[in-house]
Amino acid sequence: MPLLVIGLGNPGPEYLLSRHNVGFEVVERLALREGLLFEPGAQLKGYDGPTDFEFARAHVPDVLFVRPQTFMNRSGDVVGPLVAWNGGELSSLLVVYDDLDLDVGVLRIRAGGSHGGQNGMRSIIGKLEADRFARLRVGIGRPQTDAVRHVLGRFPAEDRDRMDEAVARAADAIWDWIVGGDLSKTMSRFHSRWNLDAKPSLE
Repeated sequence: MPLLVIGLGNPGPEYLLSRHNVGFEVVERLALREGLLFEPGAQLKGYDGPTDFEFARAHVPDVLFVRPQTFMNRSGDVVGPLVAWNGGELSSLLVVYDDLDLDVGVLRIRAGGSHGGQNGMRSIIGKLEADRFARLRVGIGRPQTDAVRHVLGRFPAEDRDRMDEAVARAADAIWDWIVGGDLSKTMSRFHSRWNLDAKPSLE
């Protein structure tokens, strides 16, 4: 069965390139590198669960890049059934998403932990009834005013270049995990590149 790389976001053109959709951007970058196109969830062979998602599949190595097409706070409605279809192996799952608690463009990988207030992760952890799966957080910075308006808004020009670089670096790290299969080594390798003071954590 494939590895599952889930990028979180909201569907629809009005949310394109919003802060909340950086997870989509990362999986799109990975698919583009491999020359893959996204298909409707109903086209996934052998899968008979909810199909509110788009996917792109590479076969060498075998990995499924997924963009849930539910809204963010219902991400678990897609991820839960996909994980079950994939044999329930949480070690084969990585979720990439935006994080308010990290500065713009800062990246962190963890092997587990709480949802940290991120509604997509709250939904996924609730559906899986487990939090021991890999995740890569992409910093979008703290809001100056309303948090909802902040996450649904787009990056200002001065942050967009930094975010484009972060998306590319996030894709590099995820691909390293895909081909290497060792999250702890990926964490050590990439955290040291991103921040010389960062100490990788397997919490």
